[in-house]
Amino acid sequence: MKIKFLGAAGMVTGSGYLLTADSGDQILIDLGLFQGPPEIDKLNNQPLQVNCSLLSGVVLTHAHLDHCGRLPILEKLGFKGRVFLTAPTAELAEFSLLDSAKINKEDHPDNLLYDANQVLSLVKLFQLVHYDQPFNIGSFKITLRDSGHIIGSGTTEIEVDSQKIVFSGDLGNTPEDLTEPTEMVKSADIVVLESTYGDKIHPPGEASDIIRSEIHTIELSAGTLLLPAFSIDRTQELLHIISHLKSANLVKPETPVYLDSPMAEKATLVYEKYRSFLNDEINKDFLDSDPFSFPGLQVIEDQKASFALNETTGSKVIIAGSGMMTGGRILDHARHYLPLSSTRLLITGYQAEGTLGRQILDGDKEVFIGRQKVQVKAQVTDIQVMSSHADQPRLLNWLRSIQGVKKVILTHGEDVPRAALAAKITSDLHISDITLPVLNQELDQ
Repeated sequence: MKIKFLGAAGMVTGSGYLLTADSGDQILIDLGLFQGPPEIDKLNNQPLQVNCSLLSGVVLTHAHLDHCGRLPILEKLGFKGRVFLTAPTAELAEFSLLDSAKINKEDHPDNLLYDANQVLSLVKLFQLVHYDQPFNIGSFKITLRDSGHIIGSGTTEIEVDSQKIVFSGDLGNTPEDLTEPTEMVKSADIVVLESTYGDKIHPPGEASDIIRSEIHTIELSAGTLLLPAFSIDRTQELLHIISHLKSANLVKPETPVYLDSPMAEKATLVYEKYRSFLNDEINKDFLDSDPFSFPGLQVIEDQKASFALNETTGSKVIIAGSGMMTGGRILDHARHYLPLSSTRLLITGYQAEGTLGRQILDGDKEVFIGRQKVQVKAQVTDIQVMSSHADQPRLLNWLRSIQGVKKVILTHGEDVPRAALAAKITSDLHISDITLPVLNQELDQ
């Protein structure tokens, strides 16, 4: 058996793995976009080191673009198989990829990675599967477990050539506000483990307390709270938390909250549709009501209305994409509001190296948004307790529960976090066979 690493090797984007059986059968697990500064982004246009005509199929762990964003290129490269995924992942991936195609056309009109027609063609290859129900692709026997990261996300267990290899996918920060707890894996010979927060312990505290404090502050100052948020999961979590705060009168019911993200609006409808994938609190406490709606919520439908928000006065909360401030409507709001000392910017998720969000989080007082230099006078807060990724203790706990592990391969993490996690796995779990692969490296197992 061979494993080739097509991305997320020393970085947190571009996840993709080529698995080759002794029989010659091949499958992909994920094929995500590289996201970040130009030197990372250009990797999307490098030739894919896979003979796609030989692929028996693809397993998609979840719908974030860093895991699914390159899938539409497969058909033009000769792929004729199916893409296996859960029902929520199928719906989320479709509109995420259509949005990605639109952005790619706007940003790179002379060098398109793929277009909307290629996305729609890919969607026709989707094959829905269920958690805990094995299925076969060629000589691979595959089972998806709920990874607890976002709705529909899965850990992939694969049995082939008398071995069991497990791809963690992105593991959730259990317990989460929306998703079910991360499902444990009973046994494996080889584990390919994410390491996004491999050197971190998420701080104690409740996200709702921080968000309440931030909203209360802008209510007193008539300022603006900017919440750059990933459209899938993070936005729904924020809406759910604010819903609780308003129903408990912990923030003013009349304080306007603007959802300025068409993709997040679509994602929220998917979360409402597939409530059976969410946790007990959602399914019991909100049996007859909408867990993502509340007084004062206004959905911004078009770009003109988005621009008009910057002319409104008084206290307000703006939730907009993208989560790392690499594009989307948050950028126009950032240009307008970051120079104002009355603004509060709440970072709600991971910020990769080279992104605007990371620059601001690192304390830069001047940043470029497009070609415009923007001063950062806003109060910046990092709410690490909202991470949808497992931290070091949770990663270790998940790995510890797996019996028979002989080898661990650390991916989906920058080099410092995964080196720290490797050392911790050796010291705490006494597993010494640990590999930190590089891009396009292939390992024989």
